[in-house]
Amino acid sequence: MDTHDRPIRRVRRVRSTSPRGHELAAVEQGAPSVSVRELPVLPVRNAVLLPNMVVPLFIDRDPALRAVEDAMNHDRTILIVSQRSEEVGDPLPQDVYHIGTECAVNRVLRMPDGASSVLIQGLRRFRIDAWLQQSPFGRVRGVAFDEPTLQDERLEALARTVLGYFESCTKLSPKLNEDSYIQALNLELPGALADFVVTQIEPPLAKRQEILEALDPHERLRQVCLLMRHELSVLQLEQRIQTEVQHEVDRGQREYYLREQLKVIQRELGEHDPALRDSLDLRARVEAAGMPEQVRTRALKEVERMEGLPSMAPEYGVLRGYIDWLLALPWQTRTEDQFDLRRVADVLDAHHFGLEKVKDRILEFMAVRKLAPEGRAPILCLAGPPGVGKTSLGRSVAEALGRKFVRVSLGGVRDEAEIRGHRRTYVGALPGRIIQTMKLAGTTNPVFVLDEIDKLAADYRGDPAAALLEVLDPEQNNAFSDHYLEVPYDLSKVLFILTANVLHTIPAPLRDRMEVIEIPGYTEDEKAHIAERFLVSRLMRDTGLTAARFEIDEGAIRRVIHEYTFEAGVRNLDRELAAIMRRVARRVAEGRRHKATITAKTVPLYLGAQKYFPTEAEESDQVGVATGLAWTAAGGDLTTVEVMAVPGRGNVQLTGQLGDVMKESAQAALTFTRARAASLGLSETFHERNDIHVHLPAAGIPKDGPSAGMTMAIAMISALTGRAIRRDVAMTGEITLRGRIMPVGGIKEKVLAAHRAGITTIILPQRNLKDLEDVAPEVRLALTFVPVDCMDDVIGVALPSAGPQSTGELFPPPSGGMLTRTPPSPRALPDPLPAAGRVARPRARRTPVVVGQPTSSPSAI
Repeated sequence: MDTHDRPIRRVRRVRSTSPRGHELAAVEQGAPSVSVRELPVLPVRNAVLLPNMVVPLFIDRDPALRAVEDAMNHDRTILIVSQRSEEVGDPLPQDVYHIGTECAVNRVLRMPDGASSVLIQGLRRFRIDAWLQQSPFGRVRGVAFDEPTLQDERLEALARTVLGYFESCTKLSPKLNEDSYIQALNLELPGALADFVVTQIEPPLAKRQEILEALDPHERLRQVCLLMRHELSVLQLEQRIQTEVQHEVDRGQREYYLREQLKVIQRELGEHDPALRDSLDLRARVEAAGMPEQVRTRALKEVERMEGLPSMAPEYGVLRGYIDWLLALPWQTRTEDQFDLRRVADVLDAHHFGLEKVKDRILEFMAVRKLAPEGRAPILCLAGPPGVGKTSLGRSVAEALGRKFVRVSLGGVRDEAEIRGHRRTYVGALPGRIIQTMKLAGTTNPVFVLDEIDKLAADYRGDPAAALLEVLDPEQNNAFSDHYLEVPYDLSKVLFILTANVLHTIPAPLRDRMEVIEIPGYTEDEKAHIAERFLVSRLMRDTGLTAARFEIDEGAIRRVIHEYTFEAGVRNLDRELAAIMRRVARRVAEGRRHKATITAKTVPLYLGAQKYFPTEAEESDQVGVATGLAWTAAGGDLTTVEVMAVPGRGNVQLTGQLGDVMKESAQAALTFTRARAASLGLSETFHERNDIHVHLPAAGIPKDGPSAGMTMAIAMISALTGRAIRRDVAMTGEITLRGRIMPVGGIKEKVLAAHRAGITTIILPQRNLKDLEDVAPEVRLALTFVPVDCMDDVIGVALPSAGPQSTGELFPPPSGGMLTRTPPSPRALPDPLPAAGRVARPRARRTPVVVGQPTSSPSAI
């Protein structure tokens, strides 16, 4: 029977530690202490009632109410017994303990809801021997045990021990008072003393039931002694913990007040505590940092704010971190530039082969800096395909100038805060990458490389490209504002070098602030020279090989370039050479002592079968098949345009995964052909009786761009007139409806591709002639260039047996014979640039052509 509506706790079943024989012996010693009685039973949960305890019970169940009513009708006594499990609602005989407490019902108060409040007083222990009934309420027969009155020395000793423990607990426990101890002193029976102490300290229910079942006073006092000793140990530990906590609190408060008083005293005496010394040190460092006046004033103001805060305040750490950032930045520290232009040129040549434009621009910058030391640094953007040495060039420039080198990769950055930082209101805020890198550099004039600027992204967090406008604008970057610092920082002395693979993905306002230097792909000869001068020696050091154990000849290097790489740079060439050397190093480590000499014939033994296959010129002149020149991210390449006219209804079919611009070029070529039908010997209605199919092989690769217009037009004319196109001629150029040839980009890469494939004659727009200056002299000498302004010139060269007489002439050789010569026979060993490796860039809306370099739109052809 639960006494309250409070949550119940599970009580483990505890057996009596006193055997039945021992209990009877105790009873026999204390002469009228046993009586047999029949009593109504009231089971309770979450409570153990000991003799002499007075507790109220709230009863709302019918069996319990009936039991109380029966007790009131007789001698007002009832048996209170605890349940073994508090989860049983209607307990059976086996669900209750066999020893309880005979109690007197002092008062019964009826509640309006039908429940009753009963005031119960424990009288004596009671052992259940038999259950007489279970319904409508429980009734039992058993033995009631009066408290024995026998006294002996052992009982007295146990009682004194319990009283001593109880006195100590009274002094330590806030729940006990002195009145409880006095009441315990006035108890005459040792067993009653044990029961009283247990009711005061309130041990767990199982322990209380165990003490209730201890009929022998000796055993009961022994158990209470153990219980009190444990309770006293717990109270002493609690007291120790509370004392330590209070001591820490008092000490903290005491130290705070003393420290405040000490500050006043030391301020009067001119002495300072560590916190004040730290503040003075910060002030001294601010004064010595060489900050601009505006920044210095802000830093001193923040130091003053920090001085007024306790060191444990959260804002104290924020202010200290901000001041440390201001002090860590270089404000006046700078490195002296090396103005020996010859030394600068030697350093650049020692680290990089070719790249003359970039080297010349760096030397020009140094010359201007030497004459005007306070001039503004340029913003250089090195644009070119992967692997041509853009990033490493920045490191070489720093070494040549004697400056610190720092680098930040912008690939994938899409948060403006990466550039400008977070405001200090955010938890864990930091400056942006620009300021962090300047701290790392430690000088105000490092060489700062912003890598992969063409791969910036933007999302809901802002546009980092827009944040870079201030960084890269010479008119603004002398007062760059970071969100974290909130003070201007001078970036005008920094030499910014940006790298990009393409330019069309860079926003126009950002691109307008750069001085773009195109770095085209390397020629075969340049790659071979780079491998011999730089790659082989470095890879030998990395793999631990020496000249006595490894050698690779030029033929092997060129075969690796031909058959195992397809790139504008030398990154894959470096990997393939490293693969060869690793295999040689393994053989050396296995104990093979003979020298490994790598020749062109033995390359497949180390690298396996050929990986790339060349795009070569056609084997014979063919009708409707023209050779065009394409620009790809890996350099130039040849592309074949095939046109076939079949009987039909005038349909035009374009295949080969062509982009919109290329489709428009095909339509322009067809319109021109129709307009010149009479002069070409074609019927004016030829388009009505024929279907024209234009196809560019390698259909799995997207293609786009305007520079195939000339090629598609000559292929259409060849297919319709039945005249073959020269196989040794390649061409590039945009065509208009009137047959004019417009300039295109990527001339150097296209010329190199034609040279590798064995082409002897290149037809190109007249306005692209100046772009040939970027082509190596040995390549120009091996080719014949035909500049054209209109399709009549193209027809006269590509279709020598055409109807109308060509109005153009071969480009006359200038002084020195650099651009034309008698066309040589095709090379016996063309450079193998595979068709499978061509990459066509997606094309955006075309912007005006920049003559001499690839267009800003991603034209591939």
